[in-house]
Amino acid sequence: SGIRVLEPYQIEELRKELQAFFTPGHRGYDLWYEYHTNESPDPNQVLFHALGAWRISPGMHDILWNPAWTVPASQLLEGPVRFWHDQLFCKPPQEGGVVAWHQDYSYWTRTKPLAHLTCWIGLDDATEENGCLEYVPGSHRWELLPITGLAGDMNAIRKVLSDDQWDRLQSPVKIELKAGEASFHHPLLIHGSRHNRSQRPRRAIVLNSVRDGVYSDTDDALLDGVPPLGKGTPLGGRFFPLLLGDAP
Repeated sequence: SGIRVLEPYQIEELRKELQAFFTPGHRGYDLWYEYHTNESPDPNQVLFHALGAWRISPGMHDILWNPAWTVPASQLLEGPVRFWHDQLFCKPPQEGGVVAWHQDYSYWTRTKPLAHLTCWIGLDDATEENGCLEYVPGSHRWELLPITGLAGDMNAIRKVLSDDQWDRLQSPVKIELKAGEASFHHPLLIHGSRHNRSQRPRRAIVLNSVRDGVYSDTDDALLDGVPPLGKGTPLGGRFFPLLLGDAP
């Protein structure tokens, strides 16, 4: 079972804020790090995916400092919690697209060392029918895999797996959660989610954090629109705030 991090009134407020984001050109549109009304290559299978909601609406901003998730995050990271970035994943009823099998850190290698954590929070009940998160047990002990795509082909990852790994991928654990509950996972854990075939939406907020001290491993910008930190510079400042713990 998940960890409850949101009360019903918070869920309703976040749903209202989220609804406004679905129309391109909305207030604050230029503040997104990344924005896709449909990241799926199939127009009939919709996966809304966006990064940077915390910069646009008050509820999405304030959830970052909610101790219901930052305290367990600090325990899992074994240190102070610093914000990396947020994500929104939304699957509409009946035509919701997949999030293909992947490791989060495959997309984050521009930051080191590997001391990252993902917190997935449902704004709806997440079930097998509407495309809940699925984990491959033990896969966090596998090697870092190359990026094979986030949307479209659920099984694109096959080409980079050994036969044994592929066999283990056939028995994932379904993470069914109530609205307002969260799950946490390791940055190398292989996970994904299938189509939403139900009559209900499946909306989620993802809060990605790092243990304080993680640094930029590039001279380029870490996120679109964020000034470069410079290679070797620890994450910090107004774009990567400390959420829990003493500032260095």
